Amino acid sequence: MQEKLLLEKIKLGDENAFRYVFDTHYGLLCSIASEFLKDDFLAETIVGDVILYLWEKRETIEIQSSLRAYLVRSVRNKCLNYQQLQYVVKETRFPQHEELLDGYGNYLLSDSQPLGTLLEKELENKIEHSINNLSDECRKVFQMSRFDNKKYEDIAAELGVSVNTVKYHIKNALAKLRADLHQYISLWALWIYLFK
Repeated sequence: MQEKLLLEKIKLGDENAFRYVFDTHYGLLCSIASEFLKDDFLAETIVGDVILYLWEKRETIEIQSSLRAYLVRSVRNKCLNYQQLQYVVKETRFPQHEELLDGYGNYLLSDSQPLGTLLEKELENKIEHSINNLSDECRKVFQMSRFDNKKYEDIAAELGVSVNTVKYHIKNALAKLRADLHQYISLWALWIYLFK
């Protein structure tokens, strides 16, 4: 597909054009991210974020170079930002504080604590609500993968779609969950960082 036409279709919200971008560039972008991060799951997450950003900002985004060059640069920058953040976190940790807070952290995260139980229940409700708001096909793929523990290949065969389509739906579902649950994820991440 001609790139100018492809970008115009994406700007107009054409999901087939967006899926074409995903199918065409996903593998290469994941390989690039994996080279930086040495972590396939994290690489896939970052690539999913970059592609989703393209979709979310499709009406205003300006791509001066080729689409592939834009995506490669975006993935590279996100990987570098992640590595820098990891370095900052590592350099600013205070082990002595972690030792002091260790007992308190276990107390906060204990199942016997009403606050912890309440937060956990609220998080479960938010997750369920977020999953229920996915499109029918996306929700079905996500549930088959995460709840039925089916492999991408098995899901694709059962639904009569390509493996890339399955990956596309999984990425969209995870991105939606991250967006809907970012406050809770940040809270749990902070607790884990401070109290592990």
